[in-house]
Amino acid sequence: MKKTAIVLITAALFFTGCKDQSKENTTIKNNEVEHSEHQTESNLISNDWIQNIQLDNGAKWEANPETNEGVAKMKSALAQSNPKELKAYHELAETLNSEKNFIIKECTMKGSSHDNLHVWLLPLMDKIDALKEVKTEEEAQQIYKSIEQNVNAYDTYFE
Repeated sequence: MKKTAIVLITAALFFTGCKDQSKENTTIKNNEVEHSEHQTESNLISNDWIQNIQLDNGAKWEANPETNEGVAKMKSALAQSNPKELKAYHELAETLNSEKNFIIKECTMKGSSHDNLHVWLLPLMDKIDALKEVKTEEEAQQIYKSIEQNVNAYDTYFE
């Protein structure tokens, strides 16, 4: 019963828009919201979300300018970074988190483009949170690479 309530609350938050999006681990499969309570390390470094995202009848989704701006700043931060120590990974995570918050705050997308943005964004949010808390450089490097792939894949699905 508790899990059902969580799923219903998460679904309600999801449909009110990005600005009110919770930080819970929520994914979209076949237009249904799924909630899982725990992320494993392999989930954090995988990009399985690619199996769930769709194009707009073969074309890229139109994103609002602020979302494109936030993603461009994430790409720039990743391109300019070359973290070697945990502190640098943590600092990069804070920068990426700031841009992620900007995207959420300024999101005006609706409908299927919005749904697919969430398929792309929610795993990225989990990865950024994990990078902020990472304890080893090896784990940080794995999460960093996954974040980089996630962010760079944005252009495949959105314009």
